[in-house]
Amino acid sequence: MTGLVRAELLKYFTTRMSWSMPLTMFLVGAIFAAVQGLVLVLIGEFPGSGGEVIRPAELFDDLTLARMVYTGAIQMGYLLALVLGILAMGGEFRHRTITSTLLSAPRRGRLLTAKVTGLVLVVLVNGVAFVAGSLLGGGIMLAVGDAAVFPEPGQLLGTPAKMLLILVLWGLIGFGLGVLIPNQVIALFVGIGVTLLIEPLLGFGLTFVDQLKEAARYFPSQATTSVLDLFAGVDDATAQSMGSADPLTWWVGALVLLGYAAVMTLLGWVVTTRRDVS
Repeated sequence: MTGLVRAELLKYFTTRMSWSMPLTMFLVGAIFAAVQGLVLVLIGEFPGSGGEVIRPAELFDDLTLARMVYTGAIQMGYLLALVLGILAMGGEFRHRTITSTLLSAPRRGRLLTAKVTGLVLVVLVNGVAFVAGSLLGGGIMLAVGDAAVFPEPGQLLGTPAKMLLILVLWGLIGFGLGVLIPNQVIALFVGIGVTLLIEPLLGFGLTFVDQLKEAARYFPSQATTSVLDLFAGVDDATAQSMGSADPLTWWVGALVLLGYAAVMTLLGWVVTTRRDVS
């Protein structure tokens, strides 16, 4: 098993992806966190539901404001993690290496276990780059806006840890999608389209249907937001003013994402063990 995991890691770290993807993750984290900081800390004025002006820098405590800034790039981060997951298996079909891979590792269960393990390690490496960029970009904007850069470090450290957890789970969701759809281009198109457009819009639309709005909380994007637990310690009225209405607790959101990842990976496992290749 160790040899198979090592082989999977070599497939990644011997290509340009080994430096281009972490660099991309770092830049994406830095740029989007900086933009979030610019909007929340420096510009910082939003119309409230009652016509009042909301100023996050005045409305929220330092810890909540820092959480909101540092997680400003999370949507793009888990999108890139999803892409990594799709490529982990889709690349085998695109480059027609799946046959030689299965010949060298005919026990498909062991192969998939090695791929999942390798993917988790790769996503963690890229996730560290993403978190570093987010802390840098967001920290600069917090400093420029005279806000606390690292308020309550003991509690704030939970946010980067949750960001890494989210990236790993989305990477596993992408892995399952890459197995289910052998065509890498189609898998990327479906994954990105559903993640960026269809699923968030559908979840948002369900919030206006009384009988279904509860189900919207269990959609991947809303579960991801719940994991971040941005408004922990903030009163409900204030949280709702920023669009956070009755989210799941962070650990329930994590279990929901884990469920999606487990189902996708399990489906991919079943399909792979039964699929003929040539």
